[in-house]
Amino acid sequence: MIKQPTMSDAIYALGIDGGWKIKEGKILKWWAEKEQPSDDAIQAKLKELQADYDAKKYQRDRQPEYPQIGDQLDMLYHAIDAGKVNKTSDFYKALKAVKDKHPKG
Repeated sequence: MIKQPTMSDAIYALGIDGGWKIKEGKILKWWAEKEQPSDDAIQAKLKELQADYDAKKYQRDRQPEYPQIGDQLDMLYHAIDAGKVNKTSDFYKALKAVKDKHPKG
């Protein structure tokens, strides 16, 4: 599942692999080899990650509504077996219903 971005995610996205401790949105300790980024740089990256997260709400909404992967594979098998790997198959219809309910924003 896609998760809400955090300050740690922003620091990772700035190319720093580890070496800090954060509590309540504040850097308490920094021991990473790279220089600590400015608060502005961290907040700008966090804002960028948040915008990406917000833009993908449709993915989070779709995920729980898709049939289980085993069920999808079974539907696909039956579509192939019936020679109906097209828009008339149950496989296509099941996925299309979820996509139509939660379109890309």
